[in-house]
Amino acid sequence: MKKLLIVYYSYTGGTRQMAEACFDAARGEDNCEPKMLQAEDCLPDDILAADGYIFATPENLAAIAGVMKAFFDRCYYPLLGRIEGRPYAAMICAGSDGENAKRQLERIATGWRLKKVIDTLVICTHAQTSEEILADKSIDESDLSSCRKLGATLAAGLAMGVF
Repeated sequence: MKKLLIVYYSYTGGTRQMAEACFDAARGEDNCEPKMLQAEDCLPDDILAADGYIFATPENLAAIAGVMKAFFDRCYYPLLGRIEGRPYAAMICAGSDGENAKRQLERIATGWRLKKVIDTLVICTHAQTSEEILADKSIDESDLSSCRKLGATLAAGLAMGVF
């Protein structure tokens, strides 16, 4: 049985909804066991135990969220050279374009020598005022459908040995 680990951080709920949609879809794959962990709870051993990954983070100040960055800081060097070639996908919950957060996350994954198997999904909430940015988010159904597709695709690819 292949293991898919979804690591996420969410402050206003948007990224959590995206991660949950991925998780729910991945659970539909018989030969894949998904696990979802908040970034602050994820340790190097959790990463080592998985066959593939989905990383999900909000865009904060045009970068990945600090808690997600702390996760990568904590796990990066202990895992360097130990997870090369494993598949991953990523999701960004953005207020504007999410492009810098996407680049930052993909650069970290490149350093680990992970294999990006699905284009990074950027969901834009268009939150631009401080009130909108800090408000609880509600991701619309069409965007959640894209998240489910990402989770199902990665789980199926792991289960079939495609990735």
